[in-house]
Amino acid sequence: MRYYLAIDIGASSGRHIVGWLEDGEIQTKEVYRFPNGVTERDGHLTWDMDALLGHVREGIDKALEEFGALDSFSIDTWGCDYVLLRGDEKVLPCYAYRDGRTEAVILLVHERVPFAELYARTGCQFQPFNTIYQLYDDLQRGRLEGVTDFLMVPEYLMWKLTGVKAKEYTNATTTGLVNAKTGEFDLELTEKLGLPAHLFPKLQQPGTAIGTYKGVKAVLCATHDTGSAVAGIPMEGEQLYISSGTWSLLGVKTPRPLTDTASMAANYSNEGGVGYNRYQKNIMGMWIVNRLRDELCPEKPFPDIVAEAEASGFDGTVDANAQMFLAPDSMKAAFDASLDTKPQSVGDYFRCAYRSLALSYRDAIRELETNTGRAYEKLYIVGGGAKNGFLNRLTEKATGKTVIALPIEATALGNLKIQMEEASK
Repeated sequence: MRYYLAIDIGASSGRHIVGWLEDGEIQTKEVYRFPNGVTERDGHLTWDMDALLGHVREGIDKALEEFGALDSFSIDTWGCDYVLLRGDEKVLPCYAYRDGRTEAVILLVHERVPFAELYARTGCQFQPFNTIYQLYDDLQRGRLEGVTDFLMVPEYLMWKLTGVKAKEYTNATTTGLVNAKTGEFDLELTEKLGLPAHLFPKLQQPGTAIGTYKGVKAVLCATHDTGSAVAGIPMEGEQLYISSGTWSLLGVKTPRPLTDTASMAANYSNEGGVGYNRYQKNIMGMWIVNRLRDELCPEKPFPDIVAEAEASGFDGTVDANAQMFLAPDSMKAAFDASLDTKPQSVGDYFRCAYRSLALSYRDAIRELETNTGRAYEKLYIVGGGAKNGFLNRLTEKATGKTVIALPIEATALGNLKIQMEEASK
């Protein structure tokens, strides 16, 4: 039996999942899980990369201890964030995408390269935390002086394990610096911004073997977790999908990027897939629900919360994608400020959150269908949000689509699938 290890790290937790083929089907077992989260440092939100690396190593040891040998492993994480290196030394802090440091430089970037040109070049939706703005902030503050490399988070972790620095395509497409036509970093764009050219080498595709750790081969999966998640969905034909986690990533596979003005106006992004383009929109997800729970009822199990939301008669909704919900000091206060009639119970707040998410899915799908010129019948939902039957029913009603909820570890499955395909070459 050949065993493979998927290390899937999200913004709030990570897990090590071993997979193997049995009767033509991928079987999995979780061998290690660990918490993750941002740390406040000097007024900024940062990642503790040493702690992350320690968990990655420990999980690999657990997998080797239980399964004896592994054929390969790979790591996927969220996009946009990275580690700067001067030689082999990291430049601290490693900022988290929810930090507000880019606010002052967004206009400066757009003065050099108007957003319409950025979008036409890259097809990357506007988000204040896109890597392009983070790197420009680094440039303005002198953090790029002497920097030899910038590695996206999974690339950094794999380098620390294998000694190999590799830039992977799907995660690079979250930076806002990859040319939509060539699929490589846009060096004309980086030159316009004054970013050092040596930071942007040729990109590697998912399925590339890059080194070893403890005798186990390291393979690049789609290191952006949504890229792996879409690869892991057992989808019939080209249909809509939502990867439902901290964010909801809603989209569809397309043969090539769509960088027209309508797509730009709707803030749709084009990101790398495994042999296809992912035309998708990054919209609000379980972030607002999790923050409400942390504040209102941290000890209450989610099934009880969902039951109270279903029983509530509250009919207010909010714009779930409004800036005020991105990183408020109080999520409850943000809801209160957005509603004419304030919720009176825990169930009211969560009913409002779930209904607001379903409506945001509806609006995003309407835009997508207009922009692609196609209507879709089915909506596949994977990730943590797929377990929420109430939200799935609200989504089906709001969108008019047949919702196929797959409460599976789609990201880990996609990660494993890419490793297995590499092994079969």
